[in-house]
Amino acid sequence: MSYLKSKYDKEIAKGLMSQLKLKNSMQIPSIQKVVINVTYADAVKNSKLLNKTVDELTAITGQKAVITKAKKAISNFKLREGVPLGVKVTLRRDRMWCFLDKFINFTVPRVRDFRGLSSKGFDGRGNYNMGMKEQIVFPEINYDKVDKIRGMNITICTSSKDDAGGRALLEALGMPFKKS
Repeated sequence: MSYLKSKYDKEIAKGLMSQLKLKNSMQIPSIQKVVINVTYADAVKNSKLLNKTVDELTAITGQKAVITKAKKAISNFKLREGVPLGVKVTLRRDRMWCFLDKFINFTVPRVRDFRGLSSKGFDGRGNYNMGMKEQIVFPEINYDKVDKIRGMNITICTSSKDDAGGRALLEALGMPFKKS
């Protein structure tokens, strides 16, 4: 079991119940899944570029990444239905907690000129979205073997019904938000 998961079970859940003034323990917000997505336009011309991204995301998350394909054809972008566009990974349970622990404690402090995560990434339902500009901030990526810098989108889905609950949960887990 991850350190972050045991900390959530022992300390954070009880603290959130009193902080958010919840009456039932089933209302305590928890993390349901983490989705990591990489999409870029160059994959339309050369779909073999995605294989390197699959390897990198698999190394970062510890779970095999899946190639995503276009759902619709868009002629202005020279895009046909079914063309590979990106790579994604959905993490749940133990792998999710291990990834979050590593992300909060090791990866985020390695970001250059880091001043905190924006609190504008919440979607109104307690889920948080953030973008990473470089994959090289992850300790599993060997800088010498990187052929191209790729960004990624990380979505943290919570069981909270509003942004206040989601933010309180992520702050309690140690997510470094900017002071407003």
